[in-house]
Amino acid sequence: MTLEIAVVVSAYNEADRLPDTLAALRGAFPAARLVVADDHSTDATADVARAAEAEVVRAPRHLGKGGANTLAVRQVLGSTVVLCDGDLGASARELPRLVEALERDEGDLAVASFARRVGGGFGIAIGFSRWAIERTTGLETNAPISGQRALKPDVVPAVLPFAPGFGMETAMTIDAHRAGFRLVEVELPLEHRATGRTARGFVHRFRQLLSFARVYFSRR
Repeated sequence: MTLEIAVVVSAYNEADRLPDTLAALRGAFPAARLVVADDHSTDATADVARAAEAEVVRAPRHLGKGGANTLAVRQVLGSTVVLCDGDLGASARELPRLVEALERDEGDLAVASFARRVGGGFGIAIGFSRWAIERTTGLETNAPISGQRALKPDVVPAVLPFAPGFGMETAMTIDAHRAGFRLVEVELPLEHRATGRTARGFVHRFRQLLSFARVYFSRR
């Protein structure tokens, strides 16, 4: 089965890493629509995307990941949608394996599990997301907040609009399951820019935790 594919790349001030990501995606998905969901970046992200001949859907203001991706994904309804983060770099070439899992009908929503953990804190935020998904759906997940995902066309309307901010992936998994769709996780050798145990990193993970909590309390 040949699927019509649209790749939506989440980007906020990713001008430095985005060229490698887009080049890898163009090689991996030569026939796909390549769309950059630019969350009103203040750097050259949009210009870099256009130079790579990607479509750009630019948020009118900083909306957060969920809001910017909602705008972009609504432009590609009817396609199999591959979601990825703009900082994957060359490792984005591994993402076709998510689509292959859908083609084999192993699931309706395929999520990439990173083969190697890079950075991170003490696991509190991701642990809460994992708990929230299990509590609301019964699913046990290895990669509850991975942004690297492939969705069959009929899954997409069931999970839109995406939850605001960092709650996008946690809510997507819950909403897809409740709509009757199947989750499959695929381990991939991906790399991204991870936050470490720094003040900035802990602030980032605290904001994630708040977003995950909002998702849980709105869906319990």
